[in-house]
Amino acid sequence: MKKYTNTGSKDTRSGFGDGLTQLGKTNPNVVALCADLTGSLKMGDFQKNHPERFFQIGIAEANMMGIAAGMTIGGKIPFTGTFANFSTGRVYDQIRQSIAYSGKNVKICASHAGLTLGEDGATHQILEDLGMMKMLPGMTVINTCDYNQTKAATIAIAEHVGPVYLRFGRPKVPNFTPEDQVFEIGKANILNPGNDVTIVATGHLVWEALQAAEQLEEKGIKAEVIDIHTIKPLDEEAILKSVRKTKCIVTAEEHNFLGGLGESVARTLAQHYPTPQEFVATMDTFGESGTPEQLMEKYGLNAEAIVKASEKVFKRK
Repeated sequence: MKKYTNTGSKDTRSGFGDGLTQLGKTNPNVVALCADLTGSLKMGDFQKNHPERFFQIGIAEANMMGIAAGMTIGGKIPFTGTFANFSTGRVYDQIRQSIAYSGKNVKICASHAGLTLGEDGATHQILEDLGMMKMLPGMTVINTCDYNQTKAATIAIAEHVGPVYLRFGRPKVPNFTPEDQVFEIGKANILNPGNDVTIVATGHLVWEALQAAEQLEEKGIKAEVIDIHTIKPLDEEAILKSVRKTKCIVTAEEHNFLGGLGESVARTLAQHYPTPQEFVATMDTFGESGTPEQLMEKYGLNAEAIVKASEKVFKRK
């Protein structure tokens, strides 16, 4: 199998910040709005270099979404920045009515998603956001896996016409995808070929899936690992091509198994190619306070859990 190297752990939110900085230099229509979390969202460089295009809205997230929607009417491309919980749960009505319903060209950029937010606990660790956002008609939903991919995705969504939800995280995680990658919305990345089991993963679980594939190979099971960075539109063709070969699949995500990537994959399989599936995700539960590593282990969101799920589904086919 192909070996992937961690070129240095970096936080995906910094990928967003650096992508936004680059957009500031290349696209004069890009504007940035933040809900009093400039440092946490790594938007400081954009603010410094383009103060006339940066808008500090304060702790008024619903207002931020309305302002962003209005800016698109004048041809601007607004990037909103706050925590994932505040980017979705707190402002779902405004997103639905002011952005999604009329197809406004707003980029909703959401940091500190999932359990890896860590010590802030369940009130901030949103595990429902992918499901909420993918159900909105016309909304593109992206969940990136490392710094390089997040930077590339940030740049790419500026060229996409229509509302986008871009989800990323707080902690430093392995950076392993190419620095010069071309990010294609809706196109899965086949990271490792295999014939025995398909593992589709998103976000922080992609690196864990690669580690699981190495462990499985030592046990004689060759896993095909697919990075699903775009939850919607889902690359159904890549998934179906893989499961027709392997006859079984594991989905892995830092999200509730209800409404997330796994459920989208299950729908695809039910419609086109019924296949045994196992879920690595949180199981209809809230999180709690702890370090990212402690929480990922407790809630079964790591390489060990993916290995167990893969062995289980391999026996079912």
